[in-house]
Amino acid sequence: MISEGSSTEATPDQTPVNQAETGRAKALPTADFFDCESLLSVAERQKLGELRVFSATEIEPFAGQWWQSEQVPRSVFQRLSSLGFGAPFSSGQSRLFSGLATLELCRADLSTGAIFGIHHELFTEGIRIFGTAEQKHRFLRPAQEGEILGGFALTEPEHGSDVAGGLATTVRRDGDGWLLNGAKRWIGNAIDGDYVFLWARDADDKQIRGFILDLNLPGVSRQKIENKISMRGIKNANITLQDVRLAEADRLSTIDSFADTNVLLLGTRMMAGWMATGVQFAAYDIAREYALKRLQFGKPLAKFQLIQQQLVEMLGNITASLSMTARAARIQDAHDQGLGPSLRMEQAALVKAYTSKRCLETVALGRSILGGNGIVTDFGMAKIFADAQPILTFEGTYEVNSLIVGRAITGHSALL
Repeated sequence: MISEGSSTEATPDQTPVNQAETGRAKALPTADFFDCESLLSVAERQKLGELRVFSATEIEPFAGQWWQSEQVPRSVFQRLSSLGFGAPFSSGQSRLFSGLATLELCRADLSTGAIFGIHHELFTEGIRIFGTAEQKHRFLRPAQEGEILGGFALTEPEHGSDVAGGLATTVRRDGDGWLLNGAKRWIGNAIDGDYVFLWARDADDKQIRGFILDLNLPGVSRQKIENKISMRGIKNANITLQDVRLAEADRLSTIDSFADTNVLLLGTRMMAGWMATGVQFAAYDIAREYALKRLQFGKPLAKFQLIQQQLVEMLGNITASLSMTARAARIQDAHDQGLGPSLRMEQAALVKAYTSKRCLETVALGRSILGGNGIVTDFGMAKIFADAQPILTFEGTYEVNSLIVGRAITGHSALL
């Protein structure tokens, strides 16, 4: 039996193609085919260039190793913080810049981008929006500077898409504090992190409460979710909560309903869109470089019509994804400046659903171009192909996000 990708042509250099660019590839148009980056200010473009250099030198060369070992060093995020990268509210940078920065991190390694995004866009941003003055004073600077690492604890073992009505983790008043019981699942940054932004139902009045949970409190048990085939660099956890005593000072006092989660979920759906676009950039980079180097029948794969068609299809998906995420970010920027309406949840849901679906198509095309080499991590594409799979389901599944959009355009809810 002839193995996929085998032939009598000269064998290419075995250097992973995502770590070496030929002069020809450098001179060709990038995956940002319509130059979305030009919409940034000069200062933001320079800052994005700094991040691109950092990603190329301190993340991408090690991403495969981190994927195998299931560990992204915490020092990476401390270094990013020292360089001034984080949520836009603290730096005065635009939402478009923040999105393109997420794209660049996820282009280098999706796990690194996810850890960074969860910490800044969920934990830190959540405290900025819902925290008291004392909580902001206590947490925002350490979070922004990388001294602490935070997560976001909403999903539960039995409640994912239906967590709005099914939230089972409970808190109950206990003297001058609270008593917490329940369980959370798929919580990023919870194994190596320090705190999580946690959601629970008040056992007495059934209202939704938010807390900043210290993961080292008595009664908190964390178990790493093993045997993942995707995003192995981020350690997701099962968290068990048994009679955990919380101080009133750690309650986010402005939260009283599940609707408050939408403030953050809109942002995370946008974040997921940027992540999906970044993964597509990575797949395109590797596939095109491979097609330029790999010889078949005495000439590069890039000279064959069907390979060019696949690359163009990948580029089309990327362009559509980037155009949608960039437009949504521009709406957010205009609203932040008081110049327009806010981004609507159905718009963010469409960004998340559409880009995640295109992402799976793009990485599948890229894997095909690499033939048999597309299923080994040495060439980078196999890792990207595996990592892309959960994007379709996290931050709301593809189906749930589609139904949010469907409700908006028909006036009928199919969710309940």
